[in-house]
Amino acid sequence: MSTTRQGLARRMFELLEPICLVTFFADECNQELAALGHRTYWDGYFASRAAPLGRVPAQVVHAAFYNFAEGEAARHIPSAWEKIPPEASVAARERGSAASLRRILGDELGRSAGLVRAADLITKAATSAPTAGRVMYAGMRTLAVPGDPIARLWHSATMLREHRGDGHIAALVGAGIGGTEAHVISALAMGIYPAESFGRIHHLPKRRLAAVMDGLRERGLVDADGRFTDAGRETRQRIEALTDELAAPPYDALSPAELDELIAVLEPITAKLVAAG
Repeated sequence: MSTTRQGLARRMFELLEPICLVTFFADECNQELAALGHRTYWDGYFASRAAPLGRVPAQVVHAAFYNFAEGEAARHIPSAWEKIPPEASVAARERGSAASLRRILGDELGRSAGLVRAADLITKAATSAPTAGRVMYAGMRTLAVPGDPIARLWHSATMLREHRGDGHIAALVGAGIGGTEAHVISALAMGIYPAESFGRIHHLPKRRLAAVMDGLRERGLVDADGRFTDAGRETRQRIEALTDELAAPPYDALSPAELDELIAVLEPITAKLVAAG
């Protein structure tokens, strides 16, 4: 695969990620899930994101999500589904995410021909890739694609996010990097030091975090102070390059002209979302 295809996959990730992140950082999705009866943010998160997999055990959700600590999925699955059907949680996630996009983008962008075209092209890409080895993506592919353009934009961007995530997990597994180790590497790449203070792992037992850091030191990926070594930086770069490579196939469904058009119509949408924080 050429660097050009890897670069395209990276550019699409940069453009689509803000569309997906409204699910986690804007208020509407959490409000919809709370209105269903989910007691906490994480109940709603696990219940709605895992729902496309069906009523699988916590061990399966843990394996598919990959980067949560042992036992975290089991705190929410299957209990979050006992009174609230998985299908209801999925629908609430979609409603809330679309409402966030609609509020942030406003009428000018939210009702624009560019947004409709973006939704159509993203859906064409998102529904074209092979599902083999892509557990979370395959689950999302079983859901109906929404008719509303904003909901379709979010849904198809999220399909592509899960497709990329499945490939990222494959890259991590191939490099021998576990879920908590991946968070350490991400934290250091973002300039967070000490890495153990990163919000996704700071709550874990200190003994567990110390063991993870010791393991990375033994492999030469971090130094005595817990910072990247050259080998650590190279390992991260290799994982990211492979993630981009594995994320490229959906975009083969689009012609060069369609890809140029998609990037052009997505740029103002993404810029508005980023500006909104």
